[in-house]
Amino acid sequence: MSFEFFIARRIFADRAADGEHFSRPAVRIAMFGVAVGMMVMLISLAVVLGFKREVSSKVMGFGSHIQMVSLTQNQRYEILPVLTNDTLLHAVKSVPGIKHVQMFANKLGVLKTDDDFCGLNFKGIGEDYDTEFLKSCLVEGEMPQFSSEESSNQIVISRKVASDLGVEAGDRIFAYFMGEEEMRARRLTIAGVFETHMNDYDENYVITDIYTVRRLNNWEKDESSGLEITVHNFDKVEELTRQLQQFCRGTDRNGVTYGVFSIKTIAEHTFAWLSVLDMNVTMILVLMMLVSAFTVASGLLIIMLERINMIGTLKVLGATNGIVRKIFSNFSIMLVGRGLLLGNAVGLLLCWLQQEYRLVKLDASVYYIDVVPIAFDWLFILAVNVLTVLVATLVIRGSSHLISLGKPSDTIRFE
Repeated sequence: MSFEFFIARRIFADRAADGEHFSRPAVRIAMFGVAVGMMVMLISLAVVLGFKREVSSKVMGFGSHIQMVSLTQNQRYEILPVLTNDTLLHAVKSVPGIKHVQMFANKLGVLKTDDDFCGLNFKGIGEDYDTEFLKSCLVEGEMPQFSSEESSNQIVISRKVASDLGVEAGDRIFAYFMGEEEMRARRLTIAGVFETHMNDYDENYVITDIYTVRRLNNWEKDESSGLEITVHNFDKVEELTRQLQQFCRGTDRNGVTYGVFSIKTIAEHTFAWLSVLDMNVTMILVLMMLVSAFTVASGLLIIMLERINMIGTLKVLGATNGIVRKIFSNFSIMLVGRGLLLGNAVGLLLCWLQQEYRLVKLDASVYYIDVVPIAFDWLFILAVNVLTVLVATLVIRGSSHLISLGKPSDTIRFE
């Protein structure tokens, strides 16, 4: 054990049994300041990452990563269908980075009971559609195996719509659709009820089979409202969107022009809100690091003032300014180290409790989710710890240089 470390440890362990020392409370405050700062930074980081993961997964669950849709209307201002034949599907799937391609078809309609009605967008999907997200949002019933070859006469509605209409899974309900010359009616069975807490989807969408929607629109088997495309790496979604835009220039045999849009463009307001959260957590990290640096510096200065006679004695005995600085640097490292350990332990424990037991609730109509979400990213956690250590090191080195300002004779006579 080095001489500097031995002295630093004795200073840190000194509990002032005679009650004359006043530095111990300051040291504890400094240590707990570092701990609280680290705890707040970890919780803020975990919550923001959780929000981004949960909200973005819901947006992408309903709209995928990229959408290829028609930009052409007919004389009645209805969107014309996209020609989604095997040639187009194969060409899109062949683009490097594309993970999955699925078709969908939309039709506006009305669900009606004896007492109420609700206008909705009927989204038709087939056997190629990835329904994992929809299954994860089910709160009643089940997700049918929808087909593009036959009608299931089943629908999946949101809990909001089910509550407004007073129906539940297993009930049968009439649906009405405007045709070219007359109103069309279907009697459908509610197979399941979902809830995403995203009002844009819960209040507006009904899920059914694409076969029924195509028939209601008088479309052919290879015509759809568009394609939903998922990618392997979401960080490259904008790049792949631009590639598909170049690829899809022109019109098909029906004179329809395609448009390709990323989910960041389609749900721009949601991703803008998530970007604001990034700015907020950055400000919290900066403020907490400044608080931690201030508490470490103040604690170190109080200790140096209290031990100033000891510093003078060490200098008289031959200790250089470098040796004395190293003693107090080691002391500060002990203080910061214990603070970081305590802050990490408490912060991670609170995050784990929230993740497992969902203790803190939220208003889902405002935040899109009903509990505070938690997501652990160990790389980010490590980076926050390393950055805190670097900031503390700079503060310690700067504060410890104050030791060299006084002469040994002056420090020994200091009262």
